[in-house]
Amino acid sequence: MNRRRPIEDAHTLIQAFNDLRADYNAANSSRFRRTRAGVSSMGHSFDYHIRNESAYFKMMEFARDIERNDVVVSQGVTRLVDNVIQDGFQLDPMTGDDDLNAYMIEKWNNWAEQPENCHVSGEYCWHDIESLCLRHTIVDGDVVVLPRKDQTVELVEAHRIRTPRTKRNVVLGVLLSEQRKRLEYWIAPEDIDPVRSSVKVGDITRWPVRDADGYRMVHHLYFPKRLSQTRGVTTLAPVADTTGMHDDIQFAKLVQQQGVSCFVTYIERALEFVGGSTKQYGEQETESRSDGTTRVLEGIGPGMEVEGAPGEKLHGFSPNIPNPEFFDHARLILTFISINLGLPLSVFLLDPTQTNFSGWRGAIDQARIGFKRLQRWEARRLHRPIYEWKVRQWIQIDPEIKKAANNPEIKIFRHRWNPPEWQYIEPLKDASAELLRSRNALISHRRLHAERGRDWDEISTEIVEDNVKAIRKAVIAKQGLKNEFPDEDFHWRELLSLPTPDGVNVTVGADESTQQEVGNARQ
Repeated sequence: MNRRRPIEDAHTLIQAFNDLRADYNAANSSRFRRTRAGVSSMGHSFDYHIRNESAYFKMMEFARDIERNDVVVSQGVTRLVDNVIQDGFQLDPMTGDDDLNAYMIEKWNNWAEQPENCHVSGEYCWHDIESLCLRHTIVDGDVVVLPRKDQTVELVEAHRIRTPRTKRNVVLGVLLSEQRKRLEYWIAPEDIDPVRSSVKVGDITRWPVRDADGYRMVHHLYFPKRLSQTRGVTTLAPVADTTGMHDDIQFAKLVQQQGVSCFVTYIERALEFVGGSTKQYGEQETESRSDGTTRVLEGIGPGMEVEGAPGEKLHGFSPNIPNPEFFDHARLILTFISINLGLPLSVFLLDPTQTNFSGWRGAIDQARIGFKRLQRWEARRLHRPIYEWKVRQWIQIDPEIKKAANNPEIKIFRHRWNPPEWQYIEPLKDASAELLRSRNALISHRRLHAERGRDWDEISTEIVEDNVKAIRKAVIAKQGLKNEFPDEDFHWRELLSLPTPDGVNVTVGADESTQQEVGNARQ
């Protein structure tokens, strides 16, 4: 027994070690991981990490301060909003009636293009609203849009959604059911007085999320990252310290540059030098040292001239400020900030000089994946519900739309939002590559258009419909010319120049025999 025991102990030790290694390393303590606040051994919902309302709003205000004062972050947010929104989303009604579609577009444009019609304070048109909603969501974390009975919308900034003293299940101003279904948003009044900060319970307006018919009355825009997330968090939260570091480095380098600019010479004295200049250049201050001696500190300023005393040599002083390593380090910090915004550094800085064309194109392609995701997000959370809300209003007040809504063959709410696209980086090469793949049966039309975020069924239908409209107009115009000039022979193709198929050449100015000879030669 004694001889077998060491073997058994060794086996037990190896088994215990293997069991230990079978766990996730991240679940065990290690000297390589710092202690993190808010990490629980039992797990919590996302709302646990924003349970402190004052800390939540302080983080929001800190992000707003970064966006206001940081030398680069504000412009980075602007680049992101400009790339996603561009000239705005285009409405495309799909009711099944062309005349009704055109009428719906006209109704929407009359509302959306006039600030007095679409915004509660008459300050912003719809393009301004869609841009501001995205910007507030990036910087603040979320924003709320309220459709009003006067046919305008109201934008509510995130700090106005708050919780007064209550025992109900309210998370940062949002009343939830037991299944986390949103029931009400508790909104504080607009901060007309900028120095007023306290909010009383009686000042809170409780907006129900849905009306009596079940339609949403509150549209909450935020970027959810967990199922249990009730409110949004600023995109700048992970880089809060990074932006402060970058700002400090830039400030330190500017101060260093200013200090260096004051010194154009320095004084070299011989070992036996005993004299000195009695000239005073600035304010003097005596400083006592630890060894009991003293020294005189004298103020300096730019443009000061130093006169050398007998026995002194004056040497030029031109340090390398900033040093070469500074640029690489600053670029690294800016990269951390830009990737959190979903922007390539070259786009963030509007400076592609640090990469080649392939690098630029690859970075842009990856960034556009995020841009398209944001476009779909905004169309789903803002554009679609607001348009459907407007259609319900038009049904009540517009007899023509009300009549169409009662027609079972008309799909009055059916529509699509076409987000803005981006130009090809190399238009000729990109279009030629798509044509080559399609002509040589390397890819189907539906997959080719899916790569660009388009639907081939919709594209082909639109192409046919557009051609039908164009031909119909050309035939009607041709008939009008025929009535005006009965002796002339017109063809509708003379009024409508359709593109010729690939490989077909057109000969102009040749008689029929010449055209026949050209055709025989090609055969």
